[in-house]
Amino acid sequence: MPCRDLYGYGLSTTADAAAAYTRGTRELLRLGTGAVEGVAASIVHDPTFALGHAALALFGHELCAPVDVRARLRDAVRHAPRGSERERSHVHAVVAHVKGDSAPLVQHLAAYPRDAVLLSTAVPTIAFAGVTEVPEEAWQIVEDARPAYGDDWWFSGLLAFVRQEQGRFDEAMELSCRSLAQEPGAGHSAHARAHAHYETGDHATGLAWMDAWVTGDGAGIDSISHFSWHAALHELSLGDLDAVRRRYDAQLRPERGLGCRALVDSGSLLFRWALTPDAGDVPDIREVAAVAGRGVLEAPATPFLAMHAAVTLLALDDGPALRRLATHAEGHPHATQREVVAPLAHALGLMVAGRSSAAADALGRLREPVRRLGGSDAQREIVEEARIAALLRAGRYDEARVLLDERLDRRASPRDVRWRQETLIESPSTVMATSSSPVVAGPFSTEPSSMENLLP
Repeated sequence: MPCRDLYGYGLSTTADAAAAYTRGTRELLRLGTGAVEGVAASIVHDPTFALGHAALALFGHELCAPVDVRARLRDAVRHAPRGSERERSHVHAVVAHVKGDSAPLVQHLAAYPRDAVLLSTAVPTIAFAGVTEVPEEAWQIVEDARPAYGDDWWFSGLLAFVRQEQGRFDEAMELSCRSLAQEPGAGHSAHARAHAHYETGDHATGLAWMDAWVTGDGAGIDSISHFSWHAALHELSLGDLDAVRRRYDAQLRPERGLGCRALVDSGSLLFRWALTPDAGDVPDIREVAAVAGRGVLEAPATPFLAMHAAVTLLALDDGPALRRLATHAEGHPHATQREVVAPLAHALGLMVAGRSSAAADALGRLREPVRRLGGSDAQREIVEEARIAALLRAGRYDEARVLLDERLDRRASPRDVRWRQETLIESPSTVMATSSSPVVAGPFSTEPSSMENLLP
């Protein structure tokens, strides 16, 4: 009897290797622990199993898993000819994607929509940054695959994430709850629900649900730091900075073995925390930078990681590193790196140089292109927040107030209400006199000084 994957496609390998691969990919779809270990076991059982090598290359490329990506791609290509047409197409799609060309992956999904590993790769979620230039393209890939999955629990969670991105929050909540009823530990479904709570300003309920889930049905989730980030984002929005500190110390310190997630979750939280009015004694972001490493900060593999690297370098007040990131992106084969990441790095470099007004203008021009960086609306907000900080630092209070009013129209946020009050201050001296936050001397100041006080 031929070996099959979770959704019925044949696997050209041994029964033991297929079982390990299936176990690993199921954990990937659940966002559970053991995805990398399961897939790695598949190539131990069968070193000629091309899809096992390809999946590990994906994990190394996108998730910063401790994998020799080049070697895994080499072996995937070497052994692909012994597989089926679908498996050969799968390997080709992975190799092209890692090299910066995702068109073969999109074409593969049109022919094989139930190839869940690659469908997961195609859509920006916790596990992967996505493969398309704009969210609408990713949404269409999911819609096209919908007939192939029916009421499948994993696909319902994926569709729920799309629905919340589309602003269809009631549908997102219904889909995620239906999926969680079938698979209580379904990480993607819980993630979609977390976004629905946040985007509707349902902070207290969302926080209570998240805390209960991560200690209950979601306790086995591998990406637990991202759910902790969601909880902290609720606490930040509510203005409960003491709760943010407790959660950071307990769950989000970078030394907890978070890998790239330290940059995405811990680093972005520190950045936003430091921008929050009345914030003080924010933990040092240099700890995050040390975990991420200079390679990730200055030559990130994906535009999504590049966005987080750029704001981290801004917080570090590291103009030379931002210039190196911009140079790396300008020479990158990926268009989004050249057309979005490079201008973003240059814009944040202007802020480090004390040219806050020019930085605000440059960030304003990126308002729509930023969507191409992948991730979620909630994650891409760090660029919007950097722009607000630049406007405030440049003394352009009316423009900052317009942006904050737009945010408050989207969702309730005591933090943004408090931040908006900063826009009513008429002079730099008043700013310094009315806030005890050490952040004021950085992003909120009109002084042309550096960002060194953003994060102590």
